[in-house]
Amino acid sequence: MSDVLSCPVSGASGPLPEYPLPRADECPLAPARAAQELRAEKPITRVRIWNGSTPWLITRHADQRALLPDPRVSDDDLDPGFPYVNAHRAEIAPVTPRLITNTDAPEHTRLRRTVNAPFVVKRIEKMREPVQKIVDELVDRMLDGPRPVDLLQAFALPVPSLVIAELLGVPYTDHDFFQRSSSLVLDGCAPPEEARRASGELVAYLDDLIDRKTTGPGEDVLSEMAGRVRAGEMTRTEAVHMGVAMLIAGHETTATMISLGTLALLQHPAQLALLRETDDPKLIANAVDEVLRYLTIVQTGVRRVAKDDIEIGDVVIRKGDGIVFDLHAANWDPEVFPEAERLDITRPARTHQAFGYGPHQCLGQNLARLELQVVYGTLYRRVPTLRLAVPVEDLEFDHTGTTYGVHSMPVAW
Repeated sequence: MSDVLSCPVSGASGPLPEYPLPRADECPLAPARAAQELRAEKPITRVRIWNGSTPWLITRHADQRALLPDPRVSDDDLDPGFPYVNAHRAEIAPVTPRLITNTDAPEHTRLRRTVNAPFVVKRIEKMREPVQKIVDELVDRMLDGPRPVDLLQAFALPVPSLVIAELLGVPYTDHDFFQRSSSLVLDGCAPPEEARRASGELVAYLDDLIDRKTTGPGEDVLSEMAGRVRAGEMTRTEAVHMGVAMLIAGHETTATMISLGTLALLQHPAQLALLRETDDPKLIANAVDEVLRYLTIVQTGVRRVAKDDIEIGDVVIRKGDGIVFDLHAANWDPEVFPEAERLDITRPARTHQAFGYGPHQCLGQNLARLELQVVYGTLYRRVPTLRLAVPVEDLEFDHTGTTYGVHSMPVAW
């Protein structure tokens, strides 16, 4: 099988009237064909979203690199021009506490500083051995169990759930609760009342944990945040909601990258063989970045609003205009990644934007990279005959959340 994208991709569809534009006949692992066409023809253009507003869609890698760090580009979702992902996000914005996900400097800088320390490279690297132990034990359990098995439930979800639970200081015995609640919060198609209830339950859960960490601290992130609350460096509300955000993001996205990354590699057997046969940590790390680039699982784009007029190229983005950055289209930009549709784990891919870019770049990217390095460097070596147990056409993809993924992924060996 060729290492060029093997999924069927439809032909041209003309101008993009709305964003995103999921198409049933397009490869679910590729950027929308319409977004790719816009990147070539109108890389900065107006598009229509769900509420009839017309934010700018940015699809070129260079334009995103120029705009995302620009202080005139704001993450303030209370601005009337902010391009919300859906009606639920618009509804909850006014009652959502100010966090690193919806503020700008200097408030964003203060909040980021309170939670940044546990996620710096030096501290995350100390987790490599414990993460390796988790991965090895889950592979052992999978090999000793029945087959076929759902890779998502047996392996992809437990790895990051166990890791984030250990890092935050959350009892893993509660993983069914926080996985179910997280899925509802992120599901753009979930009834709003269910999403609100799930969000409220997570807030109450983290509030109780912060309370317990205040009186009986351990060596974990929630205990550190409880200490910052006692020191007056952050409020209790900030700590609770930051904990919720880290708990949700810490397992959902990495679980998706494990399952979809495995699928992409199975569809590109030469690349899988190269990864399976290497013990070079640099190649494994590079493979992680290439798979991140190739898949770019955040499907709703990065949402921002202009706080001042911004001239870029021959376009002027006016103050108050919404802006949507299509990360997947940028990560397949041939000006930066030649033959972008080809999965090539030897490609220098570190400049991808799967984690965003600029001051709001993903807080947990170092943890995600480490987890994926351990998984990609272990799973395929220990299970060398791993294969899909169903035709790829039978996999059911989930496009309801902020990220896309699969509902299940039966595998055998």
